[in-house]
Amino acid sequence: MAVEKRGLTSVNDRLRKDNPGSNPTDQAQQNYTEIGLGNDKGSIKMGHVHKQGDVTAGVGLYTPDAEHQLSLDIDGERKGWTIATGPGAFQVECGSRMKETDNSVIITAVNGDVAITATNGKIRLQGTDIELTAVGEGQTKGNIKLTATESIINKSKKFLVSAKSLYKIASSQQAQIVANGTLELYGNVIKGVTAAVQKKDVKCSGFRKVFKEQNPDKKFANPSALAVKKQYQQDLKDQ
Repeated sequence: MAVEKRGLTSVNDRLRKDNPGSNPTDQAQQNYTEIGLGNDKGSIKMGHVHKQGDVTAGVGLYTPDAEHQLSLDIDGERKGWTIATGPGAFQVECGSRMKETDNSVIITAVNGDVAITATNGKIRLQGTDIELTAVGEGQTKGNIKLTATESIINKSKKFLVSAKSLYKIASSQQAQIVANGTLELYGNVIKGVTAAVQKKDVKCSGFRKVFKEQNPDKKFANPSALAVKKQYQQDLKDQ
C-alpha cells in the first residue's frame, strides 16, 4: 500500500514490511513512557509516537483536527525538527516596541537552504526597501537567479545596472531598445553586426567573429581573407 504524502503529512501505513527489523509491531519507534493531558478541545503529549510510527515527538500540541498540530520531534528521520501544520493561516506579528533600524523577525539557517513555497498562490515581499545579497565565493556561488515561465516585469523610475566585467542582454527572437527622449550609446569601439557578414565580410576584421559567437551553428558562405590566410599558414605548417 503506497503512502500518499502532502507536505509534511501522510496517511497511516502500518502494513507488514518485508524487513521490519527487530520491532515486533512493525513500527520504527517504541515508547512506554508517554504521558499526556487533554480534553475534547485539545491535548499536550510528551513522548508521543507519530501516526506513521517512524518518529517520536518530545512535546506535541494537538487539536481534534489531526492536521492542526505542533510537534518537537526527537528521533527518527526528523530528529531535532520542529513542525507546525494547520488547515488555516499561519500568522506572526511582532516588533511593536522595536525601532525602524532594528531586526524584528530573524530567520537563520546555519546550514542548508531556506525554501519558501506557495503551491497555489503568490509570494509577496513588501518593505520600505528590499535588499537581496548573495555572498558565495567562486563562479558557482554568489549568484542571484530569476527564472519565470512567462515574464519578468520591472516598473520603476530608474533601472540601473552596473557590471564590473560584462553585461549581456540576449533574445532568440526579437529585441527592442526604445527611448522617447534621447538615446545615448557610448563605447571605445562600437560594432554593429548583421547577418550580411555571413555572405561577405567587411573590410574591418572582427565582425564575423561577433556573428559566429552569436550564431555558432551557422556557416559562412565564403571565408574571409584573414581566414584564408590563416588556413594557408596552417597548411604550410602541416606539410
